[in-house]
Amino acid sequence: MNESLKNIKAMTFDVFGTVVDWRSSVSREVSKIIKSHVPDLNTDDFADEWRAGYGPSMNKVRTGQLPWMKIDDLHRIILDDLLKEYKIDQLTEDEKVDLNHAWHRLDPWTDSVEGLTLLKQNYVISTLSNGNVSLLVNMAKFGGLPWDTILSAELCHHYKPDNEAYLSTSQFLGFPIEEIMMVAAHKGDLSSAKKNGMLTAYIPRPEEFGPNTQIDDKTEDYIDIVAKDIIDLATKLDKLRD
Repeated sequence: MNESLKNIKAMTFDVFGTVVDWRSSVSREVSKIIKSHVPDLNTDDFADEWRAGYGPSMNKVRTGQLPWMKIDDLHRIILDDLLKEYKIDQLTEDEKVDLNHAWHRLDPWTDSVEGLTLLKQNYVISTLSNGNVSLLVNMAKFGGLPWDTILSAELCHHYKPDNEAYLSTSQFLGFPIEEIMMVAAHKGDLSSAKKNGMLTAYIPRPEEFGPNTQIDDKTEDYIDIVAKDIIDLATKLDKLRD
């Protein structure tokens, strides 16, 4: 195992998919708010399509097609487009606002709170998410996530995987970048983090995109440690400290 793992001072976490189950949570919220208007709506498909608009929307910001805006605003643009596509025109503005805040009410994976609490004993733990600060704070309150602090793309106006998002962790947390670990369920996130000098932990989430998710469990040279969940990560790092 990489000896540099003994030097970790702080850990930053991707949130959507890594720490929280966005798909089931959003599907649940869609069911609460839209189902009464559209009884035959497949809420899982709706959640998937909403999430699928996330990457392209951020790319529009990167390329200047859209000005900088927080994820809440991008989520609302995607939602409005989806409602038009599905021909759903019965929602009030208050219902649309409430539905857009579904992303503030995401359930943690069953291991997340316990695992983060264990890690917090020895490391500074933080988000490093494209979600905006208020979204991440509300999500932490909703799910009992025990972050020491919230780091967000909103703070540096650069979405992951832009270099600036990863490099900002050293500035904000006050540790050398090589003493900060990025934890994610997505290999692209970890590859970009490693290129910017961070240590990396991979936690596959086989249920992120539903029961038929294909998990990539291949070992990569940019991944320093693999764990089955956050509790397992805490256990493995504890052994290194002994």
